[in-house]
Amino acid sequence: MTEEWNDLVRERMRKADEVRRRGRNPYTNDQRVGWTTADAMRAAKGKDLAKEEIRVDIAGRVVAERNFGKAAFLVIADRAGKLQAYLKRDGIGEEEYTLFRETIDIGDIVWVEGPLFLTRTGELTVQAERFRLLTKSLRPLPEKWHGLSDVETRYRQRYVDLIVNEGVRDVFRRRSQIISFLRNFLVSRDFLEVETPMMQPIAGGAAARPFVTHHNALDMDLFLRIAPELYLKRLLVGGVERVFEINRNFRNEGISTQHNPEFTMLEFYQAYATYEDFMGLTEEMLSSLALSLFGKTTVTVQGETIDFAPPWERMTVAGAVAKYGNVAEERLSDLAFLGEMTRGLGLPVKEDVPAGALLASLFEEVAEPKIIGPAFVTEYPIEVSPLSRASDSRPGVVDRFELIVKGREIANAFSELNDPREQRRRFEEQRKARERGDEEAHAMDEDFLRALEYGMPPAAGEGIGIDRLVMLFTDSPSIREVILFPQLRKEG
Repeated sequence: MTEEWNDLVRERMRKADEVRRRGRNPYTNDQRVGWTTADAMRAAKGKDLAKEEIRVDIAGRVVAERNFGKAAFLVIADRAGKLQAYLKRDGIGEEEYTLFRETIDIGDIVWVEGPLFLTRTGELTVQAERFRLLTKSLRPLPEKWHGLSDVETRYRQRYVDLIVNEGVRDVFRRRSQIISFLRNFLVSRDFLEVETPMMQPIAGGAAARPFVTHHNALDMDLFLRIAPELYLKRLLVGGVERVFEINRNFRNEGISTQHNPEFTMLEFYQAYATYEDFMGLTEEMLSSLALSLFGKTTVTVQGETIDFAPPWERMTVAGAVAKYGNVAEERLSDLAFLGEMTRGLGLPVKEDVPAGALLASLFEEVAEPKIIGPAFVTEYPIEVSPLSRASDSRPGVVDRFELIVKGREIANAFSELNDPREQRRRFEEQRKARERGDEEAHAMDEDFLRALEYGMPPAAGEGIGIDRLVMLFTDSPSIREVILFPQLRKEG
């Protein structure tokens, strides 16, 4: 903090002390507020304020001030918008006006009461007859808030970002609307919302490195969950035939514009449904979401127009690699060719890696970033889908899709594997992969296998990354723009 900044803070502290010296509390908590700025604007619309008095009281942060000696205009911002207030000496009294002039700064939180009127320029304004300081701000707001040098500060001091950038508040209002829509969409279709454990004895349900913690009373290590999947499937076993959860997952992985160590997921499961049923459900869900938010199915994402109107494009993993990698699809079943192509792209190739795993890596490298979509990608190799049901008609692949939009995985869904013996065999394969050094391979979960042995109905399940979905529907280039307090390195 610069010396100039310190001087500004000291001056504001002096003003807070002056308020106290005059018998007032600069941090009061006894003021009730009857109106928002939006309420006032609605009440005044179409009214002749010169003939019909509308008295309001509003509270909020001072974000602008114009002072004319014996009078002043303030712009006050609250959760609903902004409204101007007009204060003058003979309106609120000399003592109150002097206190206002000598102690109020931009950033302070204030309350005003009085009738509404229109200025000569037609701006709706509160003619203040009563005025109070509610909270004294000791730090001045930034005058300018732009440029790359401020990006990390914006995320680290999100509270300031929200004060000065109305567009940021809009992003998080839209995030709330999106989550509410998804919740209501599923509840209206008889899905039950639940909460499952955040701390789990076995990290399962996804391929990811977990965070580890320790429970002292039980003297055991626990994992912050990487996915709720295996617990939601236990509920299918228990007869909860339609179930969903919106909550946080934690993965001990890198940070980028697409990844944050903690993130929000929607996962939902439906008995007696297939992954193909969920294609239709997902098309309906997201096209309806676009209509709800924008009144149309088209969305602009980083300059690209994306239409969520069904039906969406469909392609296979191998077909996508062939198309975007410019290779013949029939060659993609050849292990030697897959290894050669993978190495040619500079990707690591471990010993004994199966063909399906290589194909999946190639898809992520050469195809996924180029898919605009929305597109359903199907026929994932069984080697990278340990919880998915194997296809009855296509050997080596599973009944699964990923939804790709603008080069990002937005959703992952499959018909669920419910054969306990086959699931045990898949877990054994994952155990071997872990022994070969794959830290993200699934661990053996005996309790989940026991649950399957009681019988899980045929079902489909899907996970949708809320943060990435919000990125799409707010046209945000980074996941940090849609998470209120993203993870950052310690301040240096």
